[in-house]
Amino acid sequence: MYSSSEVAGLVAAIAARQKGLRVTVADGSHPPIDKACGEGLMPDSIAAAARIGIHLPEHAGYRFRGIRFHGEGRQVEADFPNGHGLAFRRTVLHAELAAQAADAGVELRWNTPVMGIEEIKSRWIVGADGLSSRVRRWAGLDRFARKSVRFAYRRHYAVKPWTEFVEIYWGDACQIYVTPVAPAEVTLALISHSPDLRLNLALHKFPILQARLEGAAATGRERGATTANARLKAVTRGNVALIGDASGSVDAITGEGLCLAFHQAAALAEAMAAGDLCTYAKKHRQFARRPSIMADLMLTMDRWTWVRRRALSVFSAMPAGFARILALHVNTL
Repeated sequence: MYSSSEVAGLVAAIAARQKGLRVTVADGSHPPIDKACGEGLMPDSIAAAARIGIHLPEHAGYRFRGIRFHGEGRQVEADFPNGHGLAFRRTVLHAELAAQAADAGVELRWNTPVMGIEEIKSRWIVGADGLSSRVRRWAGLDRFARKSVRFAYRRHYAVKPWTEFVEIYWGDACQIYVTPVAPAEVTLALISHSPDLRLNLALHKFPILQARLEGAAATGRERGATTANARLKAVTRGNVALIGDASGSVDAITGEGLCLAFHQAAALAEAMAAGDLCTYAKKHRQFARRPSIMADLMLTMDRWTWVRRRALSVFSAMPAGFARILALHVNTL
């Protein structure tokens, strides 16, 4: 197996080694590689990682207990029904996965860009090179059944977390979600349809959050990325399979990107070991159904003010209903 790397590539490599496959990972960069993301893993992500032999060390992360929504003058929260989430700085997570891949016997070729799949001599080729995947294009898999794109910007702030929840602040045409990542640091991630809307321009829309950050120094630079709610017509062709964002994705507001990659990696490793990628393609579609439903719900709240207002009103009046939706979101119902 030959895999192009992002986090999903390392995850796929570790899962494949669990099945006894020889694995080489190539990447044009060298870890740890930073990326704009919310940096929180929900309980279903942690459990899915454990099933393919990935241990996420709690001492390197920061616990959170559930999700809290703010918007339309209302607040509603719910604990995860089982377990807790863990937040990791993206660089910490990438370095940890690279170390675990090396320990598992994966051959890691850093600073080694792949210029085309025709140059790869391998039984299986796995494209894990993100939303703008070149492997997907080279394999002729760059055909979308649907795709909508938004823009995300992330920055860290030196402030003691004021909450044990990941908080999502809902505004007109944008959201900011806040993840506690350390005893004295939080992550802010802004998502909107505008590539020009940055955190410093958006914060005034959220006075409660702005007050929380008063006097807090920004740590590191602001990073940007695109996030897509996208489904491909196919994720395999011949001996090529796609995984992670290269294989389609759900909007980052769901927080389900890595969880999907863990599930996909387990199914892909099993399919490669059995010599048949058809089973992976089928399971890939199944894994995407629940996160896609949640993404559609949350994007509808983003798009229509009256839907958002009504949803937050109902959640506030019926917190048990919000808890049930969260349980469904983390796949415990």
